[in-house]
Amino acid sequence: MAIEPIERKLGRAFVRLQCGDLTSLEVDAFVFYARQDLALGSGFGTAIQVRGGDSIKKELEKLGRLQVGEAVVSGAGKLNAKFIVHACGPKFQEPDTEAKLRQTMASALRAAEEKEIKTLAFPPMGAGFYGVPLADCARIMVESIKGHLRGQTGMDEIIICAADQREFEAFRPVMEAL
Repeated sequence: MAIEPIERKLGRAFVRLQCGDLTSLEVDAFVFYARQDLALGSGFGTAIQVRGGDSIKKELEKLGRLQVGEAVVSGAGKLNAKFIVHACGPKFQEPDTEAKLRQTMASALRAAEEKEIKTLAFPPMGAGFYGVPLADCARIMVESIKGHLRGQTGMDEIIICAADQREFEAFRPVMEAL
């Protein structure tokens, strides 16, 4: 059974919550919740490397390291997207998780604006392996996107791409309240 997306207009742009495979979306860029060393690792990282090819890994090796809250942009290799925004956020209930996630969101959005990205897709930031509580993730992400889209932006659309119904349902009330 397909889950119907939820879409809202904010300023001149749209924000949409949907279910699917983040790495297969036809967008200008998607966000990857990166490690500090920018190694692609497992999960989405493996999907990015296998589907996108070695050019992504080679580019990341040249970029070096990130601090928590920072973001950089790489090419997306053979993926549908043109770019990947690698954003390093908080992990495993570290102190100040909320402030760090807000900073990570702001950095990812700013990096996308600098590349003149019009369509950008986010996963639930840090809510999987890295243990950011899903309800907090949903609230902080939607607030950050809302604030960004109400300001000066060149973006047309931001997608929050949930991997499954559990993630989708955590975002539903926050999206419906927009």
